[in-house]
Amino acid sequence: MHRIAALLVLWFAALALSPAPAAADQADIEAAARGVVRVIIIGKDGDEIFPVSHGTGFAVGGARVVTNAHVVQEAIDDQRLNIGVVPAEGAEAVYARIVSVSPRNDLALLELTEPLGLPPLTISGNPAQSGAVTAVGYPLNVDRAQGLGQSDIFRAQPPVTATGFLSGRRPSREFDTILHTAPIARGNSGGPLLDDCGRVIGVNSFGTESAGSDAEFFFAISTRELLPFLRANDVQPRLNSLPCRSLADLEEEEIARAEAQARAEADRAEREAEALAQQTAETRRTITYEVMESRTNGMALSLLLLIVALGAGGVAAFGHIQRDMRLRAIGGAAALVAVVGSLIAWVSRPAFAEIDERVEQTLREGAEEEGPTGAIAAPEATTSGATSLSCVLDTDRSRVVGDPEDDIAIEWSGDGCINGRTQYGFTSGRWTRVFVPANEAAVSVNRFDPDAGELVMERYLLDLAAMRQARTARGQFVAPECGADQQASIKLADDQAAIMDAIPQRPNERLVYRCGPAMEQAPQGAGEG
Repeated sequence: MHRIAALLVLWFAALALSPAPAAADQADIEAAARGVVRVIIIGKDGDEIFPVSHGTGFAVGGARVVTNAHVVQEAIDDQRLNIGVVPAEGAEAVYARIVSVSPRNDLALLELTEPLGLPPLTISGNPAQSGAVTAVGYPLNVDRAQGLGQSDIFRAQPPVTATGFLSGRRPSREFDTILHTAPIARGNSGGPLLDDCGRVIGVNSFGTESAGSDAEFFFAISTRELLPFLRANDVQPRLNSLPCRSLADLEEEEIARAEAQARAEADRAEREAEALAQQTAETRRTITYEVMESRTNGMALSLLLLIVALGAGGVAAFGHIQRDMRLRAIGGAAALVAVVGSLIAWVSRPAFAEIDERVEQTLREGAEEEGPTGAIAAPEATTSGATSLSCVLDTDRSRVVGDPEDDIAIEWSGDGCINGRTQYGFTSGRWTRVFVPANEAAVSVNRFDPDAGELVMERYLLDLAAMRQARTARGQFVAPECGADQQASIKLADDQAAIMDAIPQRPNERLVYRCGPAMEQAPQGAGEG
């Protein structure tokens, strides 16, 4: 009995210590869902329109929307039917026309008759083979459960999300599909299957028929089919092949990296201190020997000259006794010179206090000859007084959701101007600019540290209400032009604080660029908007 209890305790402990499965970032799923639409096949009875059937689609750029071929098949077969597209929020429904249909792999491309400003979804260039997934769409059974009528379907409504897991790749006879367990129903057809970063890994198409207690599985058309279909129709999709990483993981890595760097700097400082102490000891030992030798030589010379003086004094005394004036004069002069020389040799010998002074001087001269350790040549300034920098994306420190530039070029001036047209605000020792575009549901916050050579771009993918609030806050001030004084830069930073209050604490995307002297021309960026 005790053994069974012990085993149960160990089992529960193992469950508690085992890592929890990674969960999708809800903010990323919500951001992707804003680019998902309801695709409706519309019939007419006089002036009245009514839904015949519906499915799901998602934006891939411009006014283009992807869905399943079978979703629009009725409109293809019956020219009296139209296709309508209803966004997830805000705008009213618009009509769409078919650009291309591929029945072989159940894909269709639509073009809206009026732009809705839909955010295009990012497609994973390297989809995971296992893990959690999220299906997004408009299942008919949910509409029925909510009692939605025909007119309700034409109103903007958020899509339904359902989570599950990948069950592997299972190519059908004609096209490549992936198998998953995220529940979908009639109406979900044509909707995206997303990874944890909100990137498309497939287009939901159909499911298995469940008999009794049999498990249900669902099929999505893989990106191996989707990407060639888009490119064949002149759509350049937003593509991202980087691993999906959470901001929490990224920030933990930043903390670990900072701690490791601090330890490395402490170890380096300790090694430098030890090397300096060893060098100081060796220098002191050498100089001490030199000083002791000089003192010994001075004392020996003084003693020798004193002996010479005594001998010369004796000669002078002998000349005095012999009344030899010449001999007395020579002896006396020699004795005087020897005594003076002895005194000079004694007084001029180096003192012990000179050891510290000479050690300090020797070390200072050696440091000046070596120059600063690890010094990097400063980049050259352009004729306008700005510094040309080439910034390279550091993927190890970035969370990439969209399809950013890997390399960008900027012109930075010391007064906080980038590319001669965008003034940054200055606060707490950092340069910051907040961009609120009028035609995109995203706010970007760029920060630049010229001393560290680091440019950080953070993007917040917002819903309609949050974007309205951010645009209202942006409309309350006018950003200064390049060349503004420091006071204007500080005021810009204060003005931008109102926008920061309107956005979430964490961004959806964080891009970290390492900037250095420009070697070659790269695409301009960091100062648009």
